Amino acid sequence: MRRLIVGISGASGVIYGIRALEALREVSDIETHLVLSPSAKRTIIEETDRDIGAVEALADVVHRHGDIGASLASGSYLTAGMIVAPCSIKTLSEIAHSHNENLLTRAADVCLKERRRLVLLVRETPLHPGHLDLMLQASRCGAIILPPVPAFYSRPRTIDDIVDHTVGKALDQFDIPHNLLKRWAGAAANVAHGKPQARTRPVSPDRP
Repeated sequence: MRRLIVGISGASGVIYGIRALEALREVSDIETHLVLSPSAKRTIIEETDRDIGAVEALADVVHRHGDIGASLASGSYLTAGMIVAPCSIKTLSEIAHSHNENLLTRAADVCLKERRRLVLLVRETPLHPGHLDLMLQASRCGAIILPPVPAFYSRPRTIDDIVDHTVGKALDQFDIPHNLLKRWAGAAANVAHGKPQARTRPVSPDRP
């Protein structure tokens, strides 16, 4: 049984963390450990029809955000790593600077120091140089920066399709099997499945 930590911070896009928990429930050899920030609880109420208890019920183990003495705070407690979905800029900043004031950022720092996978779904736009510097610093420490950027080759029809693609990309970082996204098999395969290749618009001879 592998333990995987799911951290949900207060950025917009809590559905990514919720969907990750739902998908991981279908994986028999994964035990999920959830850490919700106080701001995440507020965002869940603002952005979804879920209540906090229902979200927590998706995880195998729930840890208090302020419990800095929890098992996840120690590198001797073995895990496969951690997903922070979404990851706010505040949380990113704390991780990049090893500011371990709460369990979410402490667990992330443990993953970095123990060389375990830490995947950050950074949710902010537009980005100024300070944001980019934080992502670079976290990446240099070993984090994987995975912004929730949708792919359109799969012709998504719903918001769920878009969310599932990003969550699938996050689970791929841990080699966790899933059917959340359609994998690109090349343009020829797309044509074979009835999807026409993109046509290039002819350029006017008057244009340089």
